[in-house]
Amino acid sequence: MSVSEQKIKINQFEWFYREAKPIGRSDLIPVILLHGIVSQSYSWRNIIPKLAHQGTHAIAPDWLGCGFSSKPDQRSFNYTPDAFVNALADFVDALKLEKFSLVVQGFLGSVGLQYALRNSDRIANIVILNAPLSPNAKLPWKIQQMGLPLAGDMMVQDPLLVDRTLEGGARYVIPEEDLTVYRKPFLTTSASGRSLLATIRNLDLHQAMTEIETGFKQWSKPVLIQWGMIDPWLNVEMAESFCNNLKNGELIRLNNVGHYPQEHYHEAILPDLLPFLRCSQSIDSRE
Repeated sequence: MSVSEQKIKINQFEWFYREAKPIGRSDLIPVILLHGIVSQSYSWRNIIPKLAHQGTHAIAPDWLGCGFSSKPDQRSFNYTPDAFVNALADFVDALKLEKFSLVVQGFLGSVGLQYALRNSDRIANIVILNAPLSPNAKLPWKIQQMGLPLAGDMMVQDPLLVDRTLEGGARYVIPEEDLTVYRKPFLTTSASGRSLLATIRNLDLHQAMTEIETGFKQWSKPVLIQWGMIDPWLNVEMAESFCNNLKNGELIRLNNVGHYPQEHYHEAILPDLLPFLRCSQSIDSRE
């Protein structure tokens, strides 16, 4: 099953996204997969075709300011969680997705969870892969330092920051051919670095975590948490506490897996991910 690369203009911004559609008709609800920092939709390259093969329309966008999507300046997009949530809402509306499953990962995954809380009628179920889930969650120093005055401005213009961050979080070496894709936006335009800088400085993680912790205590739809156990930045106790407060949640621990589970260990994710996302329109409409 091939993965296509698409672009769509929404308002003044261009979104890049990867997509795979099932062959023939399918009554399964589509899925949106959201990446974290400093990643892009390419991280879902091994997941998307498997979803399409089972009949699930899979869509993975690059966030605005990331990957191959537009890199607006802060006068037109202020890179706050609210700005990202509103942009995601516009993207969903432009693709005419009335209901879908949501998969989130990493720092920026929190924005996807905020979207879900504010648009619960659009969400069928949620999968969380190593994303911040507690007010105790903090950006790791490896990412924080990219937002420092002066030093951060220089750091985010170094394409090798992608290597250091992805491999540091994953705790594994990423093949050069894959790193080439991740580096390309930073080699193409300095706006990639400026957008990353603005994203880190405006993430306001504590406020986002407060909204998520409070909101999901009332959440009743299914949530699957798949957690890499050797994540150097987010501990499993955070996931355990979050799951215990859910009305309909399940936590699966992934041994020897780091912060970016989809990057190295898609084989470990798929056996639980695929059936969880095999959600039909007819069944969901009766819930």
